[in-house]
Amino acid sequence: MKKKILIIEDNEDIREGTAEILGLAGYEVETAVNGKLGAEKAQKYLPDLIICDIMMPELDGYGVLYLLNKNPETVNIPFIFLTAKAERADMRKGMEMGADDYLIKPFDDMELLNAIESRLNKKQKQEAFYTKGLKSLEDFASQVEDKQDLKSLISQKKIRQVKKGQIIYYDQDHAQGIYLVLEGKIKTVKLSEDGRELLTGIYHADEYFGVHDALISQLHTETAEAMENSSICMLHKDQVNALLNHNTAVAMQFIRLLSAHIHQKEEQLVQLAYHSVRKRLAETLMRIREVNKNQDIFKISRDDLAAMAGMATETVSRTLSDFKEEKLIEKKGGEIHIIDVNRLKNMKN
Repeated sequence: MKKKILIIEDNEDIREGTAEILGLAGYEVETAVNGKLGAEKAQKYLPDLIICDIMMPELDGYGVLYLLNKNPETVNIPFIFLTAKAERADMRKGMEMGADDYLIKPFDDMELLNAIESRLNKKQKQEAFYTKGLKSLEDFASQVEDKQDLKSLISQKKIRQVKKGQIIYYDQDHAQGIYLVLEGKIKTVKLSEDGRELLTGIYHADEYFGVHDALISQLHTETAEAMENSSICMLHKDQVNALLNHNTAVAMQFIRLLSAHIHQKEEQLVQLAYHSVRKRLAETLMRIREVNKNQDIFKISRDDLAAMAGMATETVSRTLSDFKEEKLIEKKGGEIHIIDVNRLKNMKN
């Protein structure tokens, strides 16, 4: 069966030219001349992929994406923005709202076709990720007696692929929701006024991040970045808040998550304030080991290790060398092998 693509673009030349290219490539194409008609056609037509301009009359591209994200039937359709602006703020806003990709006008035929093929292929692969994410959230829901509301929220989630180094959100951005890691690894960081980075958390598969920001702060208090190619999904804060307001059992589960995060950050503050360089690095290695499910071998860059321990990279390198000479660890590139867990745990100032 032909894949169905909806093009929402007010510029006739771009709209018709793009439709012609996709028709020749074997796709079934539908078009809309503005955002309002595009949103209506998307909900009626249910395409396999949507290509949408940002600046349009009646309803802009952000409005189209917002409406489609509200509808369970359209929320998971891959969405590619067309924009004449290569500004980071525009791209960031769209990606935060759930867009899957961007094409900067003018684009050539191969850029268009490659972007579409890539997104359609990823949509197929996401079925496995969806199953995994659904199981994780259902495990969370299984702790609650009345699970129907939470399961309804789960069914509307959208999975997003992020590449290593890609920013998911920046400090002081408006919080859109709570994130769940399905695959990969995400870090959260704070920047000091002089530009130094403090790594505040590392999140693996089946772990949530952004909980405090979505439920309490409303603005992100940290920057979240992918440490490796990852798959994540977001539970929109409006839906979560509505659920928490009338389901105390689910609310208690999120309170426990918040409490655990606060406890971890309190421990980190104590280490930074009172412990020696050696003890701080030893405790940081133990914390990384713990988030890696107590595996004695793990990978982490020296920059990230320094940011998490709150010290200079050069200091981390020297201290790791000391630990190696003392037979506490072995290291090779970005991989650290902890040899003596007890001595690191009981490191004295």
